[in-house]
Amino acid sequence: MKYSDITKLKHLAQDKISRSANPAVVRNSTIFFKSMQELLKHEDIVKKGSQVNFYEYGRGGSQTTIALQNFIAELELAHRTFLTSTGFGAVALAIISICRPGDEIIVTDAVYAPTRIITSKLLKEFNIKTHFYNPENLTSLSAKINKKTKMIFVENPGSNTFEFQDLSKIIKIAKKNKIITAIDNTWGTPFFIKPLKLGFDMSISSGTKYFSGHSDVMLGSLSVNKKVYDKVRFCNKLFGYRASPDDAYLVLRGLRTLDVRLRKHEESTKKIINFLRGEKKIKEILYPYQKGTQNYENWKKYYSGSTGLFSVVFFSKNKNSIYKFINSLKLFGIGQSWGGFESLVLYQSNIIQRVYKKYIKPNHHIVRFHVGLEDPKDLIEDLKKSLRRIR
Repeated sequence: MKYSDITKLKHLAQDKISRSANPAVVRNSTIFFKSMQELLKHEDIVKKGSQVNFYEYGRGGSQTTIALQNFIAELELAHRTFLTSTGFGAVALAIISICRPGDEIIVTDAVYAPTRIITSKLLKEFNIKTHFYNPENLTSLSAKINKKTKMIFVENPGSNTFEFQDLSKIIKIAKKNKIITAIDNTWGTPFFIKPLKLGFDMSISSGTKYFSGHSDVMLGSLSVNKKVYDKVRFCNKLFGYRASPDDAYLVLRGLRTLDVRLRKHEESTKKIINFLRGEKKIKEILYPYQKGTQNYENWKKYYSGSTGLFSVVFFSKNKNSIYKFINSLKLFGIGQSWGGFESLVLYQSNIIQRVYKKYIKPNHHIVRFHVGLEDPKDLIEDLKKSLRRIR
């Protein structure tokens, strides 16, 4: 019988051996085998991508991390899922598994800052060239493809500026040119969109964010199809990427309530945005709420819901007044990351370094918000008082 994702979230990680609702936390390095023949046979099983209950060495993981891998793979509809110690570790694993000296990679211009650094700077040192494309004009993507293009790396929506792309068009372009595709799907999660089902070869999520939901874990996941499995498995094992069993356990626990939390984030965010729409100091709200816009249409086409992360473009000739606004907020903490139970705010204009400079204008200030699980009425009152600081 096929179950919905809501039901799967509640039942996938049950421990059938101990009959516990939650799997045990198993920490290991050495795994014992009855014979050399058994060890070698097990290595072959792992190479083929078959499901296993343990690895031949602790670097591969433990029963706890395997339980999380299987859980996420089921949600992603993936052949297999690999875990890393951070979300960005999954980004790096995806890229280094595919790209080699002499190759070229095409990347969404509105990409997460560390992803921009590894692709535009570090890869350059290994003779791998990066091109950035305008996420609102996919003709710019097609124009950058040549025989050396090995990967198209998509982040959807764009980091901080939240451009939503026509994903099927990107996949069609990639398949026509036999190019591997990867997508950072941390914002949408596999609960709201399944990139591998759509045609992507790799789907990345930062488990630090919504998977965990409690701001106390660092973890990343890279889910793949059969086409790229061997390449990723080789690099994953070689470089020793893995998540700790303790962090894997916490993410497994957090995933049980993913659906409930995401719907609450979405519901509260809509209320916050409806309030902000009437604020005169705001030039634009970067969130797929406005019908008839390209962002809304592309979001509606591919996603079954929205989350709690968005940006606001403020207009002010006084940058310090934007800082005063942020500093005076009581319920929005100033801090990195997002996806937890608490609301957050961060000034982001200073980190946006892009070829595509739509939002980099004089006196325009991008402030990113994450709406947590607090009472939205309290959050609105907090915003209302602090907005007076902007001049």
